[in-house]
Amino acid sequence: MSTIPKAQHCTTMAEVRQHIDALDECIVALVAERSDYMTQAARIKQRADQIVDLERVEFIVARVKAQAARLGAPPEILEATYRAMIDASIVYEQRTFDKIHAAQNQAGVSA
Repeated sequence: MSTIPKAQHCTTMAEVRQHIDALDECIVALVAERSDYMTQAARIKQRADQIVDLERVEFIVARVKAQAARLGAPPEILEATYRAMIDASIVYEQRTFDKIHAAQNQAGVSA
Protein backbone atom coordinates (compact mmCIF):
# COMPACT_ATOMS: atom_id res chain seq x y z
CA MET A 1 0.00 0.00 0.00
CA SER A 2 1.42 3.37 -0.95
CA THR A 3 1.75 6.20 1.52
CA ILE A 4 -0.71 8.99 0.89
CA PRO A 5 0.85 12.45 1.19
CA LYS A 6 -0.70 14.87 3.63
CA ALA A 7 -2.50 17.91 2.29
CA GLN A 8 -0.30 20.88 1.61
CA HIS A 9 -0.64 23.90 3.86
CA CYS A 10 -2.73 26.56 2.11
CA THR A 11 -3.11 30.21 3.00
CA THR A 12 -5.93 31.15 0.64
CA MET A 13 -9.20 29.62 -0.49
CA ALA A 14 -7.89 29.79 -4.06
CA GLU A 15 -5.06 27.43 -3.08
CA VAL A 16 -7.48 25.09 -1.29
CA ARG A 17 -9.74 25.00 -4.33
CA GLN A 18 -6.82 24.44 -6.70
CA HIS A 19 -5.71 21.38 -4.72
CA ILE A 20 -9.26 20.04 -4.43
CA ASP A 21 -9.77 20.46 -8.19
CA ALA A 22 -6.56 18.52 -8.86
CA LEU A 23 -7.68 15.74 -6.52
CA ASP A 24 -11.10 15.65 -8.18
CA GLU A 25 -9.44 14.98 -11.54
CA CYS A 26 -7.70 11.96 -10.04
CA ILE A 27 -10.86 10.76 -8.30
CA VAL A 28 -12.91 11.00 -11.49
CA ALA A 29 -10.29 9.00 -13.39
CA LEU A 30 -10.32 6.29 -10.71
CA VAL A 31 -14.12 6.13 -10.63
CA ALA A 32 -14.12 5.83 -14.42
CA GLU A 33 -11.69 2.91 -14.17
CA ARG A 34 -13.83 1.35 -11.42
CA SER A 35 -16.92 1.66 -13.64
CA ASP A 36 -15.08 -0.21 -16.39
CA TYR A 37 -14.74 -3.10 -13.95
CA MET A 38 -18.47 -2.84 -13.19
CA THR A 39 -19.12 -3.23 -16.93
CA GLN A 40 -16.97 -6.35 -16.92
CA ALA A 41 -18.83 -7.69 -13.88
CA ALA A 42 -22.13 -7.19 -15.72
CA ARG A 43 -20.73 -9.13 -18.67
CA ILE A 44 -19.36 -11.96 -16.53
CA LYS A 45 -22.38 -12.47 -14.28
CA GLN A 46 -24.92 -14.89 -15.68
CA ARG A 47 -27.96 -13.95 -13.59
CA ALA A 48 -29.42 -10.64 -12.42
CA ASP A 49 -29.64 -11.93 -8.83
CA GLN A 50 -25.82 -12.01 -8.77
CA ILE A 51 -25.55 -8.24 -9.14
CA VAL A 52 -26.16 -7.29 -5.50
CA ASP A 53 -23.82 -9.03 -3.05
CA LEU A 54 -24.54 -7.52 0.37
CA GLU A 55 -21.71 -9.46 2.00
CA ARG A 56 -19.26 -7.93 -0.48
CA VAL A 57 -20.71 -4.45 0.11
CA GLU A 58 -20.17 -4.73 3.86
CA PHE A 59 -16.66 -6.12 3.32
CA ILE A 60 -15.77 -3.13 1.11
CA VAL A 61 -17.23 -0.62 3.58
CA ALA A 62 -15.37 -2.17 6.53
CA ARG A 63 -12.11 -2.23 4.55
CA VAL A 64 -12.51 1.41 3.48
CA LYS A 65 -13.33 2.57 7.02
CA ALA A 66 -10.25 0.79 8.36
CA GLN A 67 -8.09 2.36 5.66
CA ALA A 68 -9.56 5.78 6.45
CA ALA A 69 -8.74 5.33 10.13
CA ARG A 70 -5.13 4.32 9.29
CA LEU A 71 -4.76 7.44 7.13
CA GLY A 72 -6.34 9.77 9.67
CA ALA A 73 -9.36 10.46 7.44
CA PRO A 74 -12.92 10.65 8.80
CA PRO A 75 -14.34 7.10 8.45
CA GLU A 76 -17.92 8.41 8.35
CA ILE A 77 -17.18 10.44 5.21
CA LEU A 78 -15.56 7.47 3.49
CA GLU A 79 -18.40 5.16 4.50
CA ALA A 80 -21.07 7.56 3.19
CA THR A 81 -19.09 8.17 -0.01
CA TYR A 82 -18.56 4.48 -0.68
CA ARG A 83 -22.13 3.49 0.11
CA ALA A 84 -23.37 6.13 -2.35
CA MET A 85 -20.83 5.01 -4.97
CA ILE A 86 -21.73 1.35 -4.47
CA ASP A 87 -25.46 2.12 -4.76
CA ALA A 88 -24.85 4.02 -8.00
CA SER A 89 -22.55 1.23 -9.23
CA ILE A 90 -25.27 -1.35 -8.61
CA VAL A 91 -27.74 0.68 -10.67
CA TYR A 92 -25.11 1.07 -13.42
CA GLU A 93 -24.28 -2.63 -13.37
CA GLN A 94 -27.96 -3.62 -13.50
CA ARG A 95 -28.54 -1.35 -16.51
CA THR A 96 -25.43 -2.68 -18.21
CA PHE A 97 -26.38 -6.28 -17.41
CA ASP A 98 -29.83 -5.73 -18.90
CA LYS A 99 -28.36 -4.24 -22.11
CA ILE A 100 -25.75 -6.97 -22.53
CA HIS A 101 -28.15 -9.81 -21.90
CA ALA A 102 -30.92 -8.27 -24.00
CA ALA A 103 -28.46 -8.02 -26.90
CA GLN A 104 -27.34 -11.62 -26.34
CA ASN A 105 -30.96 -12.81 -26.21
CA GLN A 106 -31.76 -10.83 -29.36
CA ALA A 107 -28.75 -12.34 -31.12
CA GLY A 108 -29.90 -15.79 -30.01
CA VAL A 109 -33.40 -15.18 -31.39
CA SER A 110 -32.00 -13.86 -34.68
CA ALA A 111 -29.64 -16.81 -35.13
